[in-house]
Amino acid sequence: MELRHLRYFVAVAEEGSLTLAAERRLHTAQPSLSRQIRDLETEVGVQLLTRSARGIELTEAGRIFLDHARMALLQVEAAGEAARRAVHPTKASFVLGFLTGHEMDWLPESLNILRDALPNIDITLASQSSPELAALLLRGKVDVAFLRREAQAPGLAFKLLTKEPLIVVLPAAHRLAARDAIHPRDFEGEIFISVPAATSPILRATIDACLARAAILLTPAHEVDTLSMATSLVATTGGIALLPLYARHALPASVVGRRLVDEIPTIDLVLGYNKANTSPLLKAFLAKADDLAARVAQKSALYAL
Repeated sequence: MELRHLRYFVAVAEEGSLTLAAERRLHTAQPSLSRQIRDLETEVGVQLLTRSARGIELTEAGRIFLDHARMALLQVEAAGEAARRAVHPTKASFVLGFLTGHEMDWLPESLNILRDALPNIDITLASQSSPELAALLLRGKVDVAFLRREAQAPGLAFKLLTKEPLIVVLPAAHRLAARDAIHPRDFEGEIFISVPAATSPILRATIDACLARAAILLTPAHEVDTLSMATSLVATTGGIALLPLYARHALPASVVGRRLVDEIPTIDLVLGYNKANTSPLLKAFLAKADDLAARVAQKSALYAL
């Protein structure tokens, strides 16, 4: 079994089509790709894919094999990245990843800690969704990231930084904006804006659980990938959104944030890193994680709703 077999298999599984995988991802002929997949199945000893009217579907064995194939490819990429870094041992670098929107709270204090404890290093920043950050950590592209506790990332370790409460984001002129706190039941009949499960699975699950506890069923009128898109839609449609507290930093004058009443749902923000990363820079940064969380908590208390 060769790495190309794994890459071909992952491409076909993700595209759901031999033709699309061959043309879009692999730039090869479909007959050649089909032959490579058959060779892989022969090597593994079980059928991994089946053809249907809807395209290519994974067998149960194929779904299990896909997780391992992805992990193997990530580990190979991480090994290459580690080797490239070893070529320049005198040039220390550290890559910080941020769940988009959290830089406002966590970047300034992170930089202060790095400059105090780890002077004379190159610091690089990456801003992505939580699943994307987890993938970058697994590939060795990011040293440490502020993200959600991703379940499909067995090679990562997570340290809890804070539990962010959800807040109601709505137009300043909305009838509910006059209240200090709002109950989810008051969302009924309103335009509801949420996040997609594909890019924000943990936040979406937290929002849906909050609505379920309030015994209301809302179908989102819109799903948005970014905080800026959410606030823009709230302002233009007159709708309501549930977002983590950090959203307060990005609210325009026409949009406000309000607390939820009763049991306020929270979502974990964690510090994630690859268990295989033995960088002394990472170790030094992790040693300051508690201090970092305390500093940010102290500042955040000054700007609470």
